[in-house]
Amino acid sequence: MKHGRPNRRQLLQMGAAVGGSLLAGQKALALETDPRKLGQPLGPYGERSSFEKAVRWTRESKTPETGSSFTPLHDSVGILTPSSLHYERHHSGIPTIDPAKHRLVVHGLVDRPLSLSMAEIRRLPSLTRILVLECGGNSGGEWGATTGTDVQRSYGLVSGSEWTGVPLSLLLAEAGVQPRASWVIAEGADACRMMRSIPLAKAMENSLLAYGQNGEAMRPAQGYPLRLINPGWEGNTNVKWLHSLKLTDQPYMARDETSKYSDLMPDGKARIFTYAMEAKSVITFPSGGQTLPTRGLYELTGLAWSGRGRIERVEVTTNGGRTWVKAELQEPRLPIALTRFRLAWRFDGQDTIIASRAIDETGYVQPTRAALIAVRGTNSNYHYNGIKFWNVRADGRVTNVEG
Repeated sequence: MKHGRPNRRQLLQMGAAVGGSLLAGQKALALETDPRKLGQPLGPYGERSSFEKAVRWTRESKTPETGSSFTPLHDSVGILTPSSLHYERHHSGIPTIDPAKHRLVVHGLVDRPLSLSMAEIRRLPSLTRILVLECGGNSGGEWGATTGTDVQRSYGLVSGSEWTGVPLSLLLAEAGVQPRASWVIAEGADACRMMRSIPLAKAMENSLLAYGQNGEAMRPAQGYPLRLINPGWEGNTNVKWLHSLKLTDQPYMARDETSKYSDLMPDGKARIFTYAMEAKSVITFPSGGQTLPTRGLYELTGLAWSGRGRIERVEVTTNGGRTWVKAELQEPRLPIALTRFRLAWRFDGQDTIIASRAIDETGYVQPTRAALIAVRGTNSNYHYNGIKFWNVRADGRVTNVEG
């Protein structure tokens, strides 16, 4: 298995193969297009090509209002996820909210309680950030090695978007936070009134009241018309359909931060408020369920991210972990955002195991599954970030490997 940047000979060989394809393509083009036939008319909202089939996979649930849908990471390019393919996690369905009637209340331990309309929020100074958002339960099946066979089912509860909104610190300054306040209780307007306790320090540091996603209003499934974004923290804290922020002197110990979204440890105790998502990576091509059609040169690629900052390095093994080489990282590399990595790799028809590991700017190195379990056991469903191994078989088929 050879890897690294393709040399001149390899590029010429690839060019010759592509050249043949181009000649064939020109003949097909001459047969399939007719300059006398007009194409589709203009439309009010853009659609993708009918030949593109990437869709989210939805985990079946007893109630259709509750469940998750997974981003097709194996079909992704770059570092941004289309809004229509961004992962979802819902506890009581997607509410229909008229932005003209929606209001955000800031109350509790503040000097000047606020009740703001969406129009009032949108006129405030804003900022835009590209950020990764990951469900705390992403890859949870890996704890017990019961993950799905492909990268979408096992790692698809993560997406990257450009978010636009108002810094939460701006509103808190306007409201006048009282000295004894230390927590912000964020509540959504969905049927279950999703609630999370957020430390005031985080709210003042970089939390965002987002109304825009990827250049337009965010989709209803993502929290339209207003969502709390806590960069680098588990997705459940990024409360959708936000309508209330209450300043308090203690957390509320809500269901989804105690009985749920807590980490069970080997001794039977549980860790709570483990907000930050650690460094993680996964190879998306070649990955489980895919097949390499022939021997030859391929671009091995994947995604890396960290809730604690920027990805500084990604290493890849193509021989089961015996040796690791540095992958190329796509620029710009942004803090708390997806980072695309690439490695030119020649498949020689021999059975092998491939994997990636990420290192973030804090120096944290993505651990193996065994190292993670040695510390945390297998009782948890959350915050799994172990190295993911794929088996590339001699016939080109790619299958899942227990890390």
